[in-house]
Amino acid sequence: MTERIGLYPGTFDPVTLGHADIIRRGAKLVDRLIVGVTTNPSKTAMFTTDERMDMMRGEIVRLGLGNVEIVGFDALLMTFAEKCGASVIVRGLRAVADFEYEYQMAGMNQQLNDRIETVFLMADTALQPIASKLVKEIALYGGDVTPFVSLEVKSLVDERVARIGLKGEW
Repeated sequence: MTERIGLYPGTFDPVTLGHADIIRRGAKLVDRLIVGVTTNPSKTAMFTTDERMDMMRGEIVRLGLGNVEIVGFDALLMTFAEKCGASVIVRGLRAVADFEYEYQMAGMNQQLNDRIETVFLMADTALQPIASKLVKEIALYGGDVTPFVSLEVKSLVDERVARIGLKGEW
């Protein structure tokens, strides 16, 4: 029997409880789930790729998932998916705006390789508003990110904000 490999790609800057939920649920759908940590030139990263990979490894340990692997990549998603042997791309959806973007990406990816399916997982309703971009913004303006990330990630975010400084100080 062939091992069913899934790929959950993202920047994860920082990894949120929403990401962790999608990973936990996605890992149930495949024999092995690869979390692909990548860069996005249109986003300003708070953490380096290596730091995000370490952060994600900590989250996987916290979740107790034995079938999840963390891999960094800087390539076209479908090229990376083929290299990993993935047959499924896992994507999380929070709202209608996510669907429109992800639907378009899934269509483009299908044009590149129709042997790899995209599976959408709806965010847990309690986690729907969480976005890494908003977590960073809240932290940079001195807000508490405890409801949105694990305590380990909160500590890393707090340390980074302490190093780079708060925005909007009066």
